[in-house]
Amino acid sequence: MEGPRRPHDFEDEDTRVDEQNDSVDDTALLLSKTTLDEYETVGRRDRHIRLNVSGMMFETWESTLHRYPNTLLGDHARRQRFYCPETDEYFFDRHRPSFEAIFRFYQRGQKRSQHGDIEKNNRLVRPKNVPVEIFYLEMKFFGLESAVIKECLEKDNYTEPDVTDVELPTGKLKRKIWLLFDFPESSPAAKFVGIISIVFIIISIAVFCAETLPEFAESAPEFPPNGTITSHLRLLYSQPLFQAETACIIWFCFELIIRFYACPNKCTFWKDPLNIFDFLAIAPYFVDVVMVVANYHPSKTSGAVTVVRLLRLFRIVRIFKLSRHVKGLRVLGKSMIDSIGPFFLLVFLIMIAMTLFGSCVYFAEMEHPETNWESIPDTFWYVIITMTTVGYGDHFPVTAAGKLVGGICVISGILTLALPSPAIVANFDKNNKMSKNIISEEILEKRLRSDTKRNTPGSLIKRLRESVGKRKLYNRGRRLEEQDENEVV
Repeated sequence: MEGPRRPHDFEDEDTRVDEQNDSVDDTALLLSKTTLDEYETVGRRDRHIRLNVSGMMFETWESTLHRYPNTLLGDHARRQRFYCPETDEYFFDRHRPSFEAIFRFYQRGQKRSQHGDIEKNNRLVRPKNVPVEIFYLEMKFFGLESAVIKECLEKDNYTEPDVTDVELPTGKLKRKIWLLFDFPESSPAAKFVGIISIVFIIISIAVFCAETLPEFAESAPEFPPNGTITSHLRLLYSQPLFQAETACIIWFCFELIIRFYACPNKCTFWKDPLNIFDFLAIAPYFVDVVMVVANYHPSKTSGAVTVVRLLRLFRIVRIFKLSRHVKGLRVLGKSMIDSIGPFFLLVFLIMIAMTLFGSCVYFAEMEHPETNWESIPDTFWYVIITMTTVGYGDHFPVTAAGKLVGGICVISGILTLALPSPAIVANFDKNNKMSKNIISEEILEKRLRSDTKRNTPGSLIKRLRESVGKRKLYNRGRRLEEQDENEVV
């Protein structure tokens, strides 16, 4: 595509024919593929461009716009739709205050090192007097990169829906199953399936906790040594708690199998931590059944009991399955991941305090006959519970010097815990707002349609009639009050 020409560029026919035959200027075709570094290599003169945005004129060099060639202004072909040859300018009937920030974004560009590598990303700053919704639509219109839009939205605690990054199965049936069981917010039926999963998870956790009660522990079945497999299974399944556990396991197995059948990628499916938790939550049940079928009942002193108890402890990981259906748990998990830096700083400070105050307490108490510590590592537990202001009282200093060190340890613990807490709270507040402030062009379009419907002439007349009716009732009440006052007078 040939770029637009100015009036002084039009020459006689012979000159134009010579230019076409001799130079063969194809820079307009190459312009959309060039970058700032390659701009001068195509043999094109840097042009002066005028941008008219709702009556305000912006002037810049073409190379400035081609710093971002994948955008509307940086792509010559896409930009030509808005060219006005009468005035030799590009006209955009868009929001002018938003474009001022976008125009500055083009002017700043990317900061590059001497070797040509990008040192620092250019950040787009939203004007304070422009709402987020309007600025988002302007960024989408001018075709800015998704990374730039995402970074700009995160400053205002907004985010875009992640539906574009979701991998869906190819088959129609598999796609419906995958959305039904893996995306609870995709449809009302998916929400209903999510509620069923939450109910079974709560029941399984309640059964896991109830099995440790004394009345249920005493009524546990005792399998005779010479019994058959059928009698053992009948005795096992006669227990109410085991029946409830079996019902939960049936649902969990059905859910895991059908999700594995419908998943778009089998390898990615088993790499998901939530799917690993699903498998670990199911495995202990089958281990118990296999032990009953094999008539293997280890003694309480054998090492196999520890392995069996560890496997049964994996049942508690079912609580992590709730994060698939409860958005708050996902927000909490993401906040903890974002707060890894402050958390490791807290652990590092506590380790330093353990070594410092533990050594001081040990040497202050080592000469006392009733000392509670025989070595410096023995003091670490005391330092931890003192800094966290728990104070179990199982170990405490006896001498005056030890009590002084303990007091300083308490004050230092309060200050140490207060250092990373604001960062963790800020990350949680940011992720919580971002989970609620989801913005997209479809959402804004629905909101605009609802506002338009609310402000239609029919609705305005209805609200006007309601206000007139209320005004008549008010005037009637005032007249009755005035009549009563006149009668009294």
